[in-house]
Amino acid sequence: MLIPWLAVVGGLIMLVWSAERFVHGAAGLARNLGVSPLVIGMTIMGFGTSAPEMLVAGMAASGGNPSMGIGNALGSNIANIALVLGITALIMPLTVDSGILRREFPVLFAITLLAGGLMLDGDLSTSDGGILLGSTALLLVWMVWLGKRSQIPSTTGEVAVTEPLSSDFENEIPTGLSTGQAIFWAVIGLVALVLSSKLLVWGAVDIARDLGISDLIIGLTIIAVGTSLPELAASVMSALKGEDDMAVGNIIGSNMFNLLAVLALPGLIAPSVLAPEVMQRDFPVVLALTVALFLMAYGFKGPGRINRLEGGLLVVAFGAYMAWLGFTGLS
Repeated sequence: MLIPWLAVVGGLIMLVWSAERFVHGAAGLARNLGVSPLVIGMTIMGFGTSAPEMLVAGMAASGGNPSMGIGNALGSNIANIALVLGITALIMPLTVDSGILRREFPVLFAITLLAGGLMLDGDLSTSDGGILLGSTALLLVWMVWLGKRSQIPSTTGEVAVTEPLSSDFENEIPTGLSTGQAIFWAVIGLVALVLSSKLLVWGAVDIARDLGISDLIIGLTIIAVGTSLPELAASVMSALKGEDDMAVGNIIGSNMFNLLAVLALPGLIAPSVLAPEVMQRDFPVVLALTVALFLMAYGFKGPGRINRLEGGLLVVAFGAYMAWLGFTGLS
C-alpha cells in the first residue's frame, strides 16, 4: 500500500508544479505575441488551472477507469467552491466587482445545467463528450470576444481597460520571458503534466482496489482535492494581494472548463454508464453549490461579497459532503 500512496502524493506535487510551469510559459508566450492580459487571463490562465483535471480524466479514461475522471470533474467543482473559496474567504473576505464575472455567473449556471442534462439519461456517451468538447470551443471564443469587448481605445491610442480583472491579470502574467524561455516552460510543464497525471492515476487505481472502494469515490475525494490545489494557491494569493475578482474568477473559469473539457474526455475516450450516485448525490451538490456561489458573489445591488461567515459555511458544507461520501460510498 505504501508505493501507491507515495505515487499519489508525488503525482499531486508534480501535478501542481507542472500546471504552474505550463501556465507560466503559455501566458508568457501569449504576452510576447501581443495578446492582451485580459484575454490571456480569461483563456490561457483559466484553461490552464483545469489542465491537471483534464490530464487525469484523460489518463483515467484511457486506462479503463472513466468513473474516476467523472468523479474528478464533479469533485473538483465541489472542492473549488466549498473548500477553496471557503478557505479563501475565511482568510480574507472577498468583494466581487467585476462586470465580466457578472456575465460569467449565468454562463457557469447554464453549463452546469447542460452537463446535468446530458447525464440525466444515466450515461456519458461519445455524443455527450462531443457536445461538451464543442461547447468548450464556443466558451473559449466567447471569452476572447468578451475580453476584447471590455477594452476601449484611449485618446492616446493605447488600450484603456475599465475592467477590474485586467489589472489583476496584468500583475500575474510573467514578464521578462523571452519567447524561447516561454516555449521551454510550456513544453516542460505539459510533459510533466502527462507524466504526473499518469503516476497519480496509477497510484489512485491501486489504492481503490486495495481498499475496495470505487473509482468514482477516489475521483471525488483524493484526486478532486489534489487537483484543486492550484486553484487554492491561486485564490488565496490573489485574495492576499487584494485581487478579489481574480480569486473568484479563477474558480468560475476552472469550474466551467471542468464541466466541459474535463467531463468531455471520459465520454469521448471511454463512453460508460454512470453510477446511480452521480445524479442522485454528486451532481445535485454541484448544482446547489453553484447556485450558492451565484447568490453570494453576483452582487444584485452592488458588489458581491463572500464574508467569513459564508466562507465558514462553505467549508462546513464540504466537510459534510465528505462525511456523506464516507457513509454512502465507503460502506
